[in-house]
Amino acid sequence: MDAAAVDQVRLNFNPTTLHALNAVIGLMMFGVAIDMKVADFRRVLISPKGPMIGFLAQFILLPALTFCLTMVIPVAPSIALSMMLVAACPGGNLSNLITYLAKGNTALSVSMTAVSSVAAIVMTPLNVSLWGSLNPATATILHDVSLSPLDVLGTIILILGLPMVAGLTVSRFVPGLADKVRRPLKIFSMVFFLAVVAFALKANWHYFMTYVGMIFFAVAAHNALALSVGYGAASIFGLPKRDRRAVCIEVGIQNSALGLVLIFDFFDGLGGMAIIAGLWGIWHIVSGLTLAMAFNGFRLGSAPEEVSA
Repeated sequence: MDAAAVDQVRLNFNPTTLHALNAVIGLMMFGVAIDMKVADFRRVLISPKGPMIGFLAQFILLPALTFCLTMVIPVAPSIALSMMLVAACPGGNLSNLITYLAKGNTALSVSMTAVSSVAAIVMTPLNVSLWGSLNPATATILHDVSLSPLDVLGTIILILGLPMVAGLTVSRFVPGLADKVRRPLKIFSMVFFLAVVAFALKANWHYFMTYVGMIFFAVAAHNALALSVGYGAASIFGLPKRDRRAVCIEVGIQNSALGLVLIFDFFDGLGGMAIIAGLWGIWHIVSGLTLAMAFNGFRLGSAPEEVSA
């Protein structure tokens, strides 16, 4: 199969579905934000080592090493650019749950989610623009779509920044409402997201089945790199075991749904990019849960006691 053929694919993703995806990402971000407290940000100031190592691994090391990976493995330009885009996204909303199951430091995971969600507003467009422009093949795609980091910034503020501010406001000033809607909101947003993804997958099933075999290796290798970067950075800087697990999972569980939104907003559903982001969203759940079990000797036993970061 000609790998370059995937660069010519434009997935069928109508405006209604795109608006629905934008809405569900905002809803998921709102759900994450109502779980956050001012104490989570205060904890970063009191004990900044863990979150700062997570920031270094997530927004500096992972994008740089992803660029190197795309220069080594033979992938089409659209696949390479999507790998860089996913690497530039903040941690996914499942990272806190998987950290909990892995008996990692959940408080640290929540703090890192708070930091990465805020940092992504600037770091995601910056990393995509920087690393994408350094690879001649992906630079051509960026040039063809005339990607402006400021345009990406505006989109991220709309679907991440505003819902996060709204969620933090509700959590801070209307805690009773936050307690009532927290669980139903998480369930609804996840079901809504899965429904949108399933609808889009059904509309593009032929493309998915044609190219999934080619793309799976790139996704698996990239996700393994992300998990290794997180755990390796935490180990090098001497974090304790539970903190290493938290950083590893936070860096390895990316918000690929945000990546999908950006791909359809700015790259017109470019095939290799969209399939990478979509498959990553499935694979990182599988790899994250498998890793959580591996950390516990392939047992998901009793819940860990909570300790502060």
